[in-house]
Amino acid sequence: MPTPPQAIVIGAGLGGLAAALRLRARGYGVTLVDRLDQLGGRAAVYRRNGFVFDAGPTVVTAPFLFDELFQLFGKRMADYLRMVPLAPWYRIRFHDGRTFDYGGTVADTEAEIRRFNPADVEGYRRFLARTREIFAVGFTQLGDLPFHDVRAMLRIVPTMIRLQSYRSVYGFVAKYIRHPALRQVFSFQPLLVGGNPFTTTSIYTLIHYLEREWGIHFAMGGTASIVAALGSLLDEEGVTVRLGATVEEITCERHGGRARTRVTGVRLAGGERLRADVVVANADAPFVYQRLIAPEFRRKWTNRRLRRLKYSMGLFVLYFGTRRTYPDLAHHMILLGPRYKGLLADIFNGHRLPHDFSLYLHAPTRTDPSMAPAGCEAFYVLAPVPNLQGSIDWSLEGPRLKDRIIDHLEDTVLPGLREHLVEQFYVTPEHFRDTLLSLHGTGFSIQPILQQSAYFRFHNRSEDVDGLFLVGAGTHPGAGMPGVLSSAKVLDRLLPAVGTAAAEVVP
Repeated sequence: MPTPPQAIVIGAGLGGLAAALRLRARGYGVTLVDRLDQLGGRAAVYRRNGFVFDAGPTVVTAPFLFDELFQLFGKRMADYLRMVPLAPWYRIRFHDGRTFDYGGTVADTEAEIRRFNPADVEGYRRFLARTREIFAVGFTQLGDLPFHDVRAMLRIVPTMIRLQSYRSVYGFVAKYIRHPALRQVFSFQPLLVGGNPFTTTSIYTLIHYLEREWGIHFAMGGTASIVAALGSLLDEEGVTVRLGATVEEITCERHGGRARTRVTGVRLAGGERLRADVVVANADAPFVYQRLIAPEFRRKWTNRRLRRLKYSMGLFVLYFGTRRTYPDLAHHMILLGPRYKGLLADIFNGHRLPHDFSLYLHAPTRTDPSMAPAGCEAFYVLAPVPNLQGSIDWSLEGPRLKDRIIDHLEDTVLPGLREHLVEQFYVTPEHFRDTLLSLHGTGFSIQPILQQSAYFRFHNRSEDVDGLFLVGAGTHPGAGMPGVLSSAKVLDRLLPAVGTAAAEVVP
């Protein structure tokens, strides 16, 4: 049999895992390379003394995108892992102690709205109808289409104007909902993909309808069980996996009469070279262009252009276990601070750590007690913080922020926390820069503002290097599990199956 064309996938995050499987299903010989010692990237796992801590993403909003990867090979996801729906999706706690259970049925949501402002029920119904329209276009129609051709963008401009994509998420919500607390409830979602609700394009209100369409799920055993299931599928289907291998360069050469640049493979730390016909980078897109491709091969993504981009916030994540349980908690909680717009401005535009914070608290043992020893709980708590474009000394501020967060949790939702702590460690934006190789230590690559969406986001097919493709948070369609999985799905439209005509499919 002839040797199939070879593909190298850089980065074993969820986007890279999905890309490797999709390429394998299309007949390519695939090698997946990652510098870490385990699969998952941001979705890796920490195991400490019987506690299981998912490192990063925990909210599963479109489980069918995982199921599709198994279906490519005639298999069923349900034979590899178990997903369960959650209710509520989140419990939101305001600074004054009031709570809002977000999720469940539409009737459940309307009942919660009535407790704050009955007049906003009708506004929510109109908001839901509009987000359904945005979802139908932004996710269903465009989520897996490539946008490397400006004509594709021009075709959707009238629709974007009609759907008021020029508004921010918060501005769009405020058209329909009056109560300030409820405006926070229905506008915080862009933070889950690295955006400020006051600047993120209202396209991202589709997240609300995405949640409404399929609910929010949890994989028993944590996100790590999803990664393990995909790893088993890689092994079964003959994908070569190389862990602990750092890619230091995407190798290129000039070719053709117009001196086009074409990818030839990668060079690993230590000097080993792997040749490939196709390279797919699941690493942070700005990092890929700035650090992995020599400047002489970059015409569009120059260092100057990369400096002009607006980058997402950083993340401070504290992982901890307790030797008691907290049965009154919800699985996902949002703990809002005293400020909203001002805090977000400080995080996205400031260079110093704000004195206050808002938090996301993940309590997976509320759903799966096996993730901690008997009678214990496993948690992580996440605080959005400025990225490393500021001047924060995390060797000083990290321990201080950790203590402030523990004090706040003890005073609000986790009484007696300090005396029951048995495990604790944290990561700062420096971890995202040094371990995950995210430029400026961002949690989600570049921000999802209008000027950095669709055609204006990093293209899934490189403009600078033929044969190089990109998936992951910084590329179209964006961050979050559905976004990175859909970015890999775009490859099906850009790369022909082995043995078929090489004509690409464009929107």
